[in-house]
Amino acid sequence: MSESLSTAGSPTFQIDADGVAWIIFDDPERPVNVLGQAVMRRFAETLDEARAAGREGRVKAVVIRSGKPGSFIAGADVDAIADLEDPAEAAAQIRLGQAIFMNVETLPVPTVAAIDGVCVGGGLEMALACDHRVVSDSPRTKLGLPEVMLGFLPAWGGTTRLPRLVGLQAALDLLLTGKQIDADKARRIGLAGEVLPHGLFEEKVRAFALMTPGLPRGSSHRKRKLLTRVLDGTAPGRAIVIAMARKKVMASTGGHYPAPLRILELLSAHLGGTVDASLAAEARIGAELVVSTISKNLVHVFHMREASRKTTGVADPSVRPRTIETMGVLGAGVMGGGIAQLAASRGTRVYMKDIRHEAVTGGLQHARELFEKAVKRRRLNRREADQHMELISGGLEYHGLSSADLVVEAVVERLDVKQAVLGEAEQHVRSDCVLASNTSSLSVNAMAKGLAHPERFCGMHFFNPVHRMPLVEVIRGEKTDDESLATVYGFALRLGKVPVVVGDGPGFLVNRILGPYLNEAGFLIGDGGSVAQVDSVAKKFGMPMGPLRLIDEIGIDVSAHAGASLHEALGDRLTPSPVLMALAKTGRLGKKGSTGFYLYNHGKETRVDETIYAELGSAIGGARVKLEARDIRMRLIIQMINEASRILEEGIVRSAQEVDLAMIMGTGFPPFRGGLLRFADTVHPRGILDRIRGLEATCGDRFAPSPTLLKLAADNRTFYEAFPK
Repeated sequence: MSESLSTAGSPTFQIDADGVAWIIFDDPERPVNVLGQAVMRRFAETLDEARAAGREGRVKAVVIRSGKPGSFIAGADVDAIADLEDPAEAAAQIRLGQAIFMNVETLPVPTVAAIDGVCVGGGLEMALACDHRVVSDSPRTKLGLPEVMLGFLPAWGGTTRLPRLVGLQAALDLLLTGKQIDADKARRIGLAGEVLPHGLFEEKVRAFALMTPGLPRGSSHRKRKLLTRVLDGTAPGRAIVIAMARKKVMASTGGHYPAPLRILELLSAHLGGTVDASLAAEARIGAELVVSTISKNLVHVFHMREASRKTTGVADPSVRPRTIETMGVLGAGVMGGGIAQLAASRGTRVYMKDIRHEAVTGGLQHARELFEKAVKRRRLNRREADQHMELISGGLEYHGLSSADLVVEAVVERLDVKQAVLGEAEQHVRSDCVLASNTSSLSVNAMAKGLAHPERFCGMHFFNPVHRMPLVEVIRGEKTDDESLATVYGFALRLGKVPVVVGDGPGFLVNRILGPYLNEAGFLIGDGGSVAQVDSVAKKFGMPMGPLRLIDEIGIDVSAHAGASLHEALGDRLTPSPVLMALAKTGRLGKKGSTGFYLYNHGKETRVDETIYAELGSAIGGARVKLEARDIRMRLIIQMINEASRILEEGIVRSAQEVDLAMIMGTGFPPFRGGLLRFADTVHPRGILDRIRGLEATCGDRFAPSPTLLKLAADNRTFYEAFPK
């Protein structure tokens, strides 16, 4: 028999017949367990009950587990964190959480965190306060501390306890990246003591708990190599590790993200000292970070991503997406092979169809190479990679598409070719099969004109490389029905992508905004700026690469074609800069041809090609001059903001949030700024208008403000106020 004690709310507390106390988190109002204020208060009460039972000898061990399949605890309540504005209040909330977890650590009987499923953030910090951690071998079991991705640090003891448990180097790998690890790695680094079979998890946990009175605390510690012990266990060694980590952080973030640097600061000062001093530093630094603008922006980005996962892409809540079990890919080039590989990696059977045997072979080889890279990076094991690859087949005939639920066309970017391929494919698929085009610039409505069922057709624009770029633009045609759109949107989610629904229009959303940005970079070179300076200013703003380096990455020929298309569709304000027109005539291809604005060796950038200025000739005028960094930044960013305002005006998307999510996921626009239009709102449309008026006077009509920008400034409204989600 078990002794049932407190069962109201989550968590509950009960003692079984073996003298094992179970604290079970199972929030009836949420799909996953979240450590909100009410749950933390209730947890504190269960710990008081466990302490009393332990002192009275009624309990041999305490097990903390979840009642939700596939999930332990998904961390703290991010909404509550986002509401914190006062550093003193934030510090008080952090210290309260620390005190509750210290109560776990000081219970008079052994404690076990039984982790079966996702255990992140505050959930892992709770587990770190336990004497022992056991994990299930379920593939859904993942452990991590994602706080750094939201602009703060694990402040309920995670930054203090993790390096003391697993060593500094292993801890930094989690603390500075926010990545999640599986059960096997958790055991290897000493984060978990045992990996138990998922199917017998509760039974094995009980058996483990009954053994704990005879086990030393921290029995998950693993013996480390001599060099690791020297680096982790001595002050000079830790200084070396932290210095190397700081250098790596600065190289990858440019110093724009303070949280990883503050984590290193805390560990440098306190890892060799007392736990109490480290926890005090956690509370102080954690509070400063939580209320910072950068953290607020990163939490905003988190909420945008979560919102995209919780919708179907259509307004009607009764419309449900169909499940895609089998798909076809038309065109077995790099994009087609990448799409096929991604779909197969998520368990979808794929048939690639092309008109040439060599193309099919190449597409299959590209997919195989991507799986090989995943094995080398330990994201998949050999068996998994082989199983996924077996899901992909290809050929020249249409019969492989007969059972497809979705067919994605990824052939050359020519309207006549795409129309012909889609029209032919439609004759060989099921009547309910959804067709989609992976187009970056062509009109979805124009492609649909030749189809018998345009309602089952939409755009599905992947960004290159498919396996890395998170954004998918789902383009709704004027006749696309809700079910087809929701099906493609849902499939993009299943592929691990971030879908954004956009209307049909030149360049859709991301490329439409990038067009004026890249074009302005050409004008800056024409005005005497250098390649190095223009790109450096953009990178210092937070862009992952400068606009000229991005043109090289896209391909100078592809970029020129896209620019000409936008000019044709949108008129004189998108007239290509003389520099970019001259560049297109040089024969340079960019990265793929080893020469563009930069020189490349085996695909790696080496340096700016200084000969480009002479080759561009009269398009760039005289000698290079040093432009003001502020002017470069303003010209580049305001072009994007102005174009985004026109996109909202035209209804390509309806909310500022959709613009920001797409720009972050599709271009790497700096998340710490919260998005293009959230950044614009910090300046305010009135401030943007003042600046754009000045640029219009000096640079011409390409800086003419949009009607939307004029109206926002006149009404004293921000983008997020005028275009809410």
